[in-house]
Amino acid sequence: MTKFCQIVNITRQAYYKQCLTDARKLRRDEVLLSFVRETRIKQARIGTRKLKYLMEQAGMTVGRDYLFTLLKHHRLLVKTKRAYHRTTDSHHRFYCHPNRIKDGFKPERPEELWVADITYLPTYEGNSYVSLITDAYSRKIVGYSVDDNMQTSVVKQAFIGALKKRRSKGSLIHHSDRGSQYCSKEYQDLHAKHKVVCSMTDGYDCYQNALAERVNGILKMEYLLRKPKDIVQARKMVAESVEIYNQMRPHTALKYKTPDEVHRAF
Repeated sequence: MTKFCQIVNITRQAYYKQCLTDARKLRRDEVLLSFVRETRIKQARIGTRKLKYLMEQAGMTVGRDYLFTLLKHHRLLVKTKRAYHRTTDSHHRFYCHPNRIKDGFKPERPEELWVADITYLPTYEGNSYVSLITDAYSRKIVGYSVDDNMQTSVVKQAFIGALKKRRSKGSLIHHSDRGSQYCSKEYQDLHAKHKVVCSMTDGYDCYQNALAERVNGILKMEYLLRKPKDIVQARKMVAESVEIYNQMRPHTALKYKTPDEVHRAF
């Protein structure tokens, strides 16, 4: 070892110090990678920035760039997925309500604005559809239903589930696309009964219901990664995914708080 140090022109002390540093770095990387793998057991596609936040909450200090490099080296970066399946039928005889939130309306509390949408979830035995009601302030999924069709009864079930958990008696806007399910008399009667103001996109622009679309995407691209066998398994998977999303997933827009944390704060 002495001869080697003389050849590379370093002292034995410097060599052993570097070995100790490398060993500590290796152990630290193993702890970080173990944390990532454990977290992704339930949140398989959680991103690097959110992982960094969770690490800091657990008392681990790591730089953003270093974490990106470490995950890239171990092929643990999340790749973006894109999918599209049309679920909106806007060609119908029902009345379409105006868009009441397009002029920059921003909720200041939970249960002031709910956004609704339907997303497609294939199973091995056929199609299934997930209807979601999301609170625009807290990003919490407050109501959902899963069925093998897109009839009004499916979205109505999600809406009723959200209304049953509603705590505030203040004004509430329900925003959706112009799908026939949302425009139907059966669904609109719920608005009238519970004094909910109805708002709808005023065209085919998906950006007018962007938050609902975003939550759909998170649920499908981060949690519903396996194709369910049938509608029974689809319902179970969606229920588990909604619980994890609401209680465990930090949101950048919420300053890395979870939807449940923000919702409970009021």
